[in-house]
Amino acid sequence: MEQRDCVVNSHNEWDPLEEVIVGRLEGANIPSYHPTVTFNVPPATAKLYRMVAGRKFPSFMIQLAQKELDEFIRILEGEGVVVRRPDVQNFHAKYRTPLWASRGFCVACPRDLFLVVGNEIIETPSCWRSRFFEPYAYRRLFKEYFLKGAKWSAAPTPELSDDLYEEGYTIPREGEPMRYVINEFEPVFDAADFFRCGRDLFVTRSNVTNQWGIEWLRRHLGSQYRIHEIESRCRQPMHIDSTLLPLAPGKLLVNPDYIDVSRLPSIFKSWDLLVAPRPDPVPGLMSKVSACSPWTSINVLMLDEKRVIVDKSQVSLIKALKNWGFQPIECAFFNYGPFGGSFHCATLDIRRRGTLQTYF
Repeated sequence: MEQRDCVVNSHNEWDPLEEVIVGRLEGANIPSYHPTVTFNVPPATAKLYRMVAGRKFPSFMIQLAQKELDEFIRILEGEGVVVRRPDVQNFHAKYRTPLWASRGFCVACPRDLFLVVGNEIIETPSCWRSRFFEPYAYRRLFKEYFLKGAKWSAAPTPELSDDLYEEGYTIPREGEPMRYVINEFEPVFDAADFFRCGRDLFVTRSNVTNQWGIEWLRRHLGSQYRIHEIESRCRQPMHIDSTLLPLAPGKLLVNPDYIDVSRLPSIFKSWDLLVAPRPDPVPGLMSKVSACSPWTSINVLMLDEKRVIVDKSQVSLIKALKNWGFQPIECAFFNYGPFGGSFHCATLDIRRRGTLQTYF
């Protein structure tokens, strides 16, 4: 079976989307208290999480986000995309390893823990203890894809012992040397710290992705691919898709707060750098308890090189996308923020109509 004939086939962020996994909100649980949670969410949300860690998310929050999620799925299916869903799990259940105990989180963001490269699904080793068993919700789907010809692999299961986390960690201030809540005890990384441009992948070192994790993926993919590191100015870096995201060949959407465009890898020299407008503020309770930066405004999903799904609250970005020649499809999605992200986070590309290419 040739790779392009496999049910799993995705090489970049913009080829025509044919099949996608979309996350779920059922059973969502506020993560157990841990530094990887506390130092990766906004301070106000971290303070709240300390008080209610391990409890189920309030039903009204789930209902608000579910209404938006249902509309998002309706849009995808209306645009001809096959939508698949993970299984419902009990994330409130407590589990243990010989070294620690935790409750779970949710399956709202499949992009975080799985990376599709060509016809291969790679399970990544998250440093969040509350996400240790999250991949189980996807096993039914991955077994099906494997039986239909896909490759299916997983990075080494991490211990997540206390040795991995920096004792006494504090968020570095502007001007201070960068430091991270995780060290190099073992390979850990989130798939959402990478984006794909054919034979070239780009990554940011972050509070969930260490150098050992980046090197593991580099060796695993081999000489057919190149991995480039991108420097982020964010003081709490986690996941590249609120920092920058390629929208089409030669077009890169950039968060000007987190990226110094003069320090981007030189291979982007020939690309158009689309500097995103500042996020439009969204009033209300959900903005105060979001697990995300306001810059999830740029966490858009490309259906092809022109069509892009964007949060309807982000009027400035919608206008900019139109001026840049794209066709925005508006969908309310702000209430999804407390569960970990926006459109790009909430999805995992399974099949895009295209072949492996070099864009640089």
